[in-house]
Amino acid sequence: MMVRKSWAAMAAVLGWVGLVGQAAAGDQPDREPAAAVVTCWDVTYATVEGRELKLDIVAPPEPNGPRPAVFLLHGGAWRAGSKNDLRSVMPEFAARGYVAISPQYRLCPKDPFPAQIHDVKAAVRWVKAHAGEYAINPQRIGAVGFSAGGHLALMLGLTGPADGLEGELGEAAHPGLDSRVQAVVNFFGPTDLAATDLPEISKALVKDFLGAPPAETPEIAAKASPLTFVSDGDAPVLTFQGTKDPLVPPTQAVKLAEAMTSAGVPGRVELLVGAQHGWGGAELDRTKGETFRFLDQYLKPEPR
Repeated sequence: MMVRKSWAAMAAVLGWVGLVGQAAAGDQPDREPAAAVVTCWDVTYATVEGRELKLDIVAPPEPNGPRPAVFLLHGGAWRAGSKNDLRSVMPEFAARGYVAISPQYRLCPKDPFPAQIHDVKAAVRWVKAHAGEYAINPQRIGAVGFSAGGHLALMLGLTGPADGLEGELGEAAHPGLDSRVQAVVNFFGPTDLAATDLPEISKALVKDFLGAPPAETPEIAAKASPLTFVSDGDAPVLTFQGTKDPLVPPTQAVKLAEAMTSAGVPGRVELLVGAQHGWGGAELDRTKGETFRFLDQYLKPEPR
């Protein structure tokens, strides 16, 4: 199966581009989007141990008022990939009326859990603190993630300050702001990191993410798993999962569906029969359309 190549390909999940498998992350140039959008590259949102963490912003031009925003979170098994991978995808969200934001986050094994969650949460707080500068409605923010990025998007939608995962990045500059988002679209992200039916290669990568095997640190594995936090009042979730995914088994999505049902969390979990870790063609076009319909439903105000 050339497993390492599969994981390298996952590191290049570039939203729509990576799902089709058109290019690897290293092959993506820093393309300038069309002139119909406004871009801000490499904006520092936090500093950790002397290192600046940055994010990219692509916005529709000439705002008539605060716009909804969507965080786009790259994949890569928490150990690879880059915010730059999504630069070719962000203008499509801006064309739909969203301010698209792609944050950098620290990678394992150098920086294991919870560094990645702390980083994306700090990015959300930064955006809320600077919402006025970018004409963003801080009460209408969503997250779309791919594979490991899907896991992080779920953590943004399912966890809050009481769950102990906020971290301290940016806290002094943005006191009192929470990192909650109002809608999540998860493309084949894992939900239960302690599951025994994960493929062996996935278990090895989860070990690097957690810093130890889940069986040896069950408390950490539970705290890193979105499934742990599903509860009433969480953000609506749309999940897409292939039934032949060699990296994230469909049971991960089924468990999420069951937990959402029990807790009354709105949204849905969709199994794509025969799909693997990504898909293309008409199915890709359909899931893209469903993504925007879902985001519009929960992030755009109803017409008056």
